[in-house]
Order: sequence, then structure tokens, then C-alpha cells
Amino acid sequence: MDVTISPSTVDGTAHVPPSKSYSHRAILAAGHAANATVRNPLLSADTQATMRAVEAYGGLVDERDDGIVIEGFAGRPGVPADVIDCANSGTTMRLVTATAALADGTTVLTGDSSLRSRPQGPLLDAIETLGGRAESTRENGQAPLVVAGPIDGGTVSIPGDVSSQFISALLMAGAVTDDGIVVELETELKSAPYVEITLDVLDAYGVEATRTDTGFAVEGGQRYAPSDGEYSVPGDFSSSSYLLAAGALAAEVKVIVTGAHPSAQGDAAIVDVLDRMGATIDWNRDAGEISVRRSDLAGVEVDVGDTPDLLPTIATLGAAASGETRIVNCEHVRYKETDRVSAMADELTTLGAQVTEREDELIVHGDETDLTGGTVDGRGDHRIVMSLAIAGLVANDPVTIRGGEHVDVSFPEFFDVLSGLGGDVQHRRS
Repeated sequence: MDVTISPSTVDGTAHVPPSKSYSHRAILAAGHAANATVRNPLLSADTQATMRAVEAYGGLVDERDDGIVIEGFAGRPGVPADVIDCANSGTTMRLVTATAALADGTTVLTGDSSLRSRPQGPLLDAIETLGGRAESTRENGQAPLVVAGPIDGGTVSIPGDVSSQFISALLMAGAVTDDGIVVELETELKSAPYVEITLDVLDAYGVEATRTDTGFAVEGGQRYAPSDGEYSVPGDFSSSSYLLAAGALAAEVKVIVTGAHPSAQGDAAIVDVLDRMGATIDWNRDAGEISVRRSDLAGVEVDVGDTPDLLPTIATLGAAASGETRIVNCEHVRYKETDRVSAMADELTTLGAQVTEREDELIVHGDETDLTGGTVDGRGDHRIVMSLAIAGLVANDPVTIRGGEHVDVSFPEFFDVLSGLGGDVQHRRS
């Protein structure tokens, strides 16, 4: 689907969708429980993949108007009757690969072409260290994967700078092993807030996991059981970043984003980034409301070591700001649904931006940029699509994005919400 965003202003109130990161973990945690209800989950292509995995392991998932009711497999996943297709969801792939190591038999996991290009090797090595079988069918550390268990637990060493999801996966599975799992980090942990999200969800489900001097640890023999049998998912700051960027660039009065209550999400840093860039922004944390209006923005330096999903949003803001926006510590952002560093460099350049790309750095030269509009490729990546859509609000001419349907991964109603705020949005089936 091609989506065209024409220059326009936005104002009004929008509710941020539920957190994708929390939803994945809450759904899988409910699978590990005997019975649990997940309130306010994100229902998207990615989280549907996690629900399918829970069912493949023997759980029953019932989607209702007030949440998802899950009859779980009580920490003892069965051997799936078929291949688990994780589609485009990297989070699903990593989390449920560790779950597969608990099953007394063999599980095969795969995904779409993008997911089959993403690194899984460190997690496979960790499962092998714990006594399981974990192989890449192409012997390149990428899906399709073959995993067999059951593992009893133990100690593993794993790099922290490839994906924090490896650590999250091991902690979630380790709680129901006999011996627990100790994760020792070989390198500095990138995307650390995502492990904090995992610890937050585990705690809500009655599972204790701790930080150690060298990494993380979770005791075995624990039981997943949320208080009162249910868990409520908070709003998503990654998704709110596009709405806040829209307000900072194109709101004549103000955009108010509701449902933005504090949580462990590192992407709440978008509020600070916009503030440093000079945006008129206010966050009422108690009410969970953020208001922002159009401001003259100036470039800043942003370290995205802990907030990789913000890179596309910040790059777009930099193209509309004065001065230089320097995004550093971003090499790990190359291993997402696409290489987001190169993708944003290429597509913003197509729109008229002046960009310098280095291995671990993306520099957007705002003073040398004139966003002229044009046609860009969303790269099959929801975050690239949404960020380029925001650029369309302030470009000189319309911006057409190929592959707009990929917002279904994390924010299915994104274009409807943007249109509801006043954005000029046109859809055309490609």
C-alpha cells in the first residue's frame, strides 16, 4: 500500500497504543502461567505471532473486548505439532526460542525473509551451553532454527551488544527450569531498558529476577502468577514518539498524547530529546498526558545505545531542525527489521536531506537540508514508515511511502490517528 502525506498541520488529542514490548512479554508470561488475563494488550501483527507461539506450545488464547484470556502451559511447553512462524517479529523469535529449550522434544522456528536475516547465534550458543540443542539450519546463526530440550538451567556468557532480547529470553525461560539461569555479560549491555521491561513484567507475574555484578540471574522452580490473575499493559513510548514529533513539527495549537504513564520504557527519552531540541513540551506524569506544539528545533547529539527504536524519529526531527543532529552509538540499530541507519540515511536523502552515515553514527545536517518531498521506500519496517510519514507533514511537496501497510506491526491505526489530528493522508493500493 502506498501512503501519501501532504504538507499539513496537526492539532488535537490522540491516545497512544499499548506497548508492543510489554505486550509480547505479558502474553508469553501468561502462557507460562496456569491462567492469566492480559488487559489492554497491543493487537498487532507482531503480538499475534507471540499468541500463535503460546498456542503452539499448548496454551489456549481467547481474544476478548476487555483483553486476552490465556489458559497457559504452566511453565511446561509442549512440543509444537508444526513449525512456529514468527512472521516479522524479532521479539517473538528470541523469546520463544528460549521457551522451546524447555520442551521435551524438538521445535522448528522460522519467519519472513527479514526475520531470517537477523542474528540469533548468541542465543543458540547459550542454549547449547545449557545442555539443549540449538541449530541454525543454514549454519549462519539465522533462522530457520531447530531447538530441542529440556534444559535444566545453569550459567551462560553472552554478548550484551547484539540484542538485549537474548537476555530477556533466557530470564523468562530460566524461571521455570529446575536450577535457574545466570547470565554473565561478555560486553556492555545495549538497549538495557528492554531488559528492565522484562524484569518489570516478571515481577508483576510473581517471578523474581535480579541484576548481578556481571549480568543477571533468575532462580529456578518459580511459578508465573500475576496478582488477581491479570496484568495491564502500559502505553507505548516508541509509538508516541511519532505523535510527539508530529506535534513538535506541525501543531499550530498543540497535540496532546494520552496514555503516556511512566514505566521502564527507555523510549520515554523522546520527551527529553524534544525538550533539548527546543520543543515546547510538557509531560504530566500523574495524568499520563504529554502536550507539545510546533517549535523552532535545533540539532543535538543523542546516544541511542539504550533507545534504538528512536533513531528513525530523531533522524526525521533532525532533518527539520536547524544545525546538526548527531545520532551516536547506533551500530546495533542496523540489526532490526532492516538496517535502520542506512535506511533513514538513504530515504531522507531522497527527500532532500543532507546526511552523513558512519558505522556507529548518523549525522543529519539540518542547515543544509531542504525537504522537497518525493517517493520513498518504507523498507518493510514499521518505524521507517511512520518516521517518513512525519517528514511528509513539513516537506515542501507530498511524500509518498511505499509499503505503508507495515505499520500493522506496532501501530495499526497510525495513519487513521494522524489523519484524525489533521494530517493530509491518502491511501492507494500498490
